[in-house]
Amino acid sequence: MSWDEFDVGCCLRGSPLLTMNTRSLLSSTLLICLLTATSPKPTPPAFSIPPSDAVDHVNPLIGNGGDSPNGSGGMIPSTAPPFAMTRWVAQTRENYVSVTPYNYTDTRIRGFQGTHQPAIWMGESGQVVISPGAGTVRAMFEDRGMTFSHADEVTSASYYSVEMDAIEGGRILAEQSATSRVGHLRFTFIGTNIPYILVEATRASILGSSDPDNVTYPEGAILVDPTNREICGKNPERQDFIIEPVSTPAKKWSGYFCARFDEPFDSWGVAQNGTLSEGSTTGVGALLSGYARFNPSIRQVTARVGVSFISVEQARRNLGIEIPDGQSLEETAKATRTAWAEKLDRIKIQGATRDRKRVFYTGFFHTLQYPYEQDEYGIYYSGYDDAIHEGISYTGYSNWDIYRAEWAWLILFAPERIPGMVQSMLQDYQEGGWLPMWKNIIDADSLIAEAVLKGITGFNLETAWEAVLKDATQPPVNDTTTVYADREEHVDYEVRAGLSSVYEQRGWVAADIHSEAASRTLDYAYDDYAVAVLAKTLDKPAESAFFLNRSLTSPFTIFNTATGFMEARNSSGEWAGQQVGWTEGDMWAYTFDVVQDIPGLIERRGGNEGFVEFLDEHFNGGHNDHTNEPSHHIPYLYSLAGAASKSQTRIRQIAVENYNATVNGLSGNEDCGQMSAWYLFSALGFYPVNPVSGEYVIGSPFFDSVTLNFPPSPFSNVTKNGTSLHISAPDAPTQPYIRSVYINGVSVTVPLITHADVVHGGVFEFVMSGVPEKWGSGTIAGSK
Repeated sequence: MSWDEFDVGCCLRGSPLLTMNTRSLLSSTLLICLLTATSPKPTPPAFSIPPSDAVDHVNPLIGNGGDSPNGSGGMIPSTAPPFAMTRWVAQTRENYVSVTPYNYTDTRIRGFQGTHQPAIWMGESGQVVISPGAGTVRAMFEDRGMTFSHADEVTSASYYSVEMDAIEGGRILAEQSATSRVGHLRFTFIGTNIPYILVEATRASILGSSDPDNVTYPEGAILVDPTNREICGKNPERQDFIIEPVSTPAKKWSGYFCARFDEPFDSWGVAQNGTLSEGSTTGVGALLSGYARFNPSIRQVTARVGVSFISVEQARRNLGIEIPDGQSLEETAKATRTAWAEKLDRIKIQGATRDRKRVFYTGFFHTLQYPYEQDEYGIYYSGYDDAIHEGISYTGYSNWDIYRAEWAWLILFAPERIPGMVQSMLQDYQEGGWLPMWKNIIDADSLIAEAVLKGITGFNLETAWEAVLKDATQPPVNDTTTVYADREEHVDYEVRAGLSSVYEQRGWVAADIHSEAASRTLDYAYDDYAVAVLAKTLDKPAESAFFLNRSLTSPFTIFNTATGFMEARNSSGEWAGQQVGWTEGDMWAYTFDVVQDIPGLIERRGGNEGFVEFLDEHFNGGHNDHTNEPSHHIPYLYSLAGAASKSQTRIRQIAVENYNATVNGLSGNEDCGQMSAWYLFSALGFYPVNPVSGEYVIGSPFFDSVTLNFPPSPFSNVTKNGTSLHISAPDAPTQPYIRSVYINGVSVTVPLITHADVVHGGVFEFVMSGVPEKWGSGTIAGSK
């Protein structure tokens, strides 16, 4: 048996894994074996067109488990095409920051939600819920739940169905698919009372994550139109409004919807706070829904729900464009499945078990959900100036997470999207004055520089430089007096908080002025490196030299030579303490966070041998936390210190312990694709430790053979016609160590490859081994 099948003894016999953290690894493996999920219910043949082995191996339930927000992937079994504006999911909970609308442990479904919640740690906005029922109309969330069993669910990338027990008897079969801006739902009523469908416009909105009783009551609108068989309205709920920049409030923001049904209404009404107003066609306010009953003889009703951030009219227009009258649910699902197959079929794997293929292709599925579309056929609403504009727009970036590997993955497999995603950031800069916080979280500089370095065109380079330069040189308002804590309310654009208070003068962010000061220092330094790379690419040598110097000197202003760790400093220069100033990590993770100057860090930790010992101490001491992004690159650092075989050991160990094909299959939040991007790159055998360098560090390929067919892109200088790369690594599933590597027949003697090596295509040949080899491992005494 292979390591893919979790037989640790067979896979790792004779390897260092049996002498390092063996008990932990075996315990993790046993737990994974016990948690292995039953096979998902097969997708019906009518919804399996076109054929695609890759799409068939997507299990959208992976990463939905966990008993806490940070104990799972925070993913949901949603239905939509890649990068969809709205994702449709069965609603088992009312979602808010740290709670998703569907959780595998729940036993009741209360509707089907068009959600815009991009990650579990962000809030919902402008959602719409469609809730079928039979008999008495139940408008309130707590009253309308119908029991169901996972044995009656079908979950796939393009189609979802479930049978529920109707509250007054009988069963309701719910089926759904979706396009980017339109949900397509079909309800079959089996032995029930009079069927109805409720459309929820507004609900109580929970603010933050610490207190579910901290709510506001957004006031929306509903319009029931029996003549046109429509229920339309708006929902201004935006749970994260409390952290919007105070200088650019999005006062006119709202989500809009228009649901159109294929059967005539027999009766109708409006519900507010649970009270029904029979025959009413309009309503305004909080806790608001509209409903339609259907003739008792009608046993099946289809709803198409257009969604918009612009207007009800635009939602109706989106509906007509994406799912016109007469289009069947099967046709919608086929189009959405085709979109997924076009992407996922670009990677062919040999030598993977069924579960490992599920992990891989579900990860691929996760990486192509965000950032998501925000424009609606050439126009979009901008919250930064509260106006409608022409152009392409995206949102849901989470740059602090995705700059590490997810963005590099998108450049490879969705290059046609990158220009619009970058241009969208630049539009936000033009409309709001800054590269905005959630598209920024300081690392927009990295995304823009990496795109330019890797040959992506199709956006304004001068505007890009202007935006990045402002980010790197102008502090936020009240920089010396505002803490800018995580999710701090009633402040303006955070951008590089601390830039003018010590960082630009002395090289660090002061811990007695700003939160997360040590992490900010290292993040700012990396972004300075990105600015330097962009400046060099744009032929700005003076600016490149300045920011390169700042990127290489600033990190080590917080390196405490007495302890050998990074440590926050106060404005006076005094050390603030080893537990102070970190973001989702600690001094262990962040001491390794100088990806732009690993040689400088190695030197300060006693050279290659001392650095390898330091890495051993990090891993053996249980300090590596793969559930959060700051640790993702660390196992690859062995390779940069002449100990590649130790990287290979750690990478395989992390893959087994943190990824599996169950609902608990992600050890930490997916964070808009970054958790999966780590696995995908690692499975191929390389990882972008320093994304803006244009290099990848070689790790340990997981499969015997992988063929990558990169998509063509008119916006790339390299892949205009598409290219192919074949990765050959016979026996890799059972032999994790590398004896030698060849690129197109040329021997590779150091564990580095370039982006050009990858996208130009050809053949990567790995000769694998069951024991540590000397390749890339000259630092380790006793290597074979």
